[in-house]
Amino acid sequence: MGETIAGVQIPDSVLAREATELVRDAAPPLLFDHSRRVFLFGVLRGREQGLAFDPELLYVGAMFHDLGLTERFRRTDQRFEIDGADEARRFLAGHGITGDRADRVWTAVALHTTPEIPLHMAPEVALVTRGVELDVLGIGYDAVSDEQRAAVVAAHPRPDFKKQILAAFTDGIKDRPLTTFGNVKADVLAHFVPGFRRGDFVEVIQGSDWPE
Repeated sequence: MGETIAGVQIPDSVLAREATELVRDAAPPLLFDHSRRVFLFGVLRGREQGLAFDPELLYVGAMFHDLGLTERFRRTDQRFEIDGADEARRFLAGHGITGDRADRVWTAVALHTTPEIPLHMAPEVALVTRGVELDVLGIGYDAVSDEQRAAVVAAHPRPDFKKQILAAFTDGIKDRPLTTFGNVKADVLAHFVPGFRRGDFVEVIQGSDWPE
């Protein structure tokens, strides 16, 4: 029988257990605990909204969503979200999961920092974003009960989380600043990397090779 937190059962399949171990080995406790909270909050938000979803796929999406911030899986030539999404697809393929099910997980990870759009997609995609938004931004804070929130945090504490997660974001993307063009992580570098200048959409249009 798998572990239950705040009335949510953690998937206990071979796939889920291997996902847990992969992330536990690759990520610091900060990101591991955050990823587990994202799953738990995602499930709670899904129940509150009456959504039907695959808990196993949601679990993999939640656990892999920040994998691109880790030393083992980060690259410097693409957005960190895509690092995690690509690794999730490889992991699922290794367990015989391809096609639509793998696509849902890839999309959930790749779009988890893109506001609003994921919420109109498959439940697994929407709920990874819901979980991230609740844990990082406090969006939907009151959509779960005080008791549920306390149980999640008791199982996966968040000491000094605001400061620590911002430091993790900065460390994971500072070597690929161009990948933050047009997304929320440009705000992180603007605050914490001296000399960073965010890309400007208007300047890109005006400076393109088109004569007019």
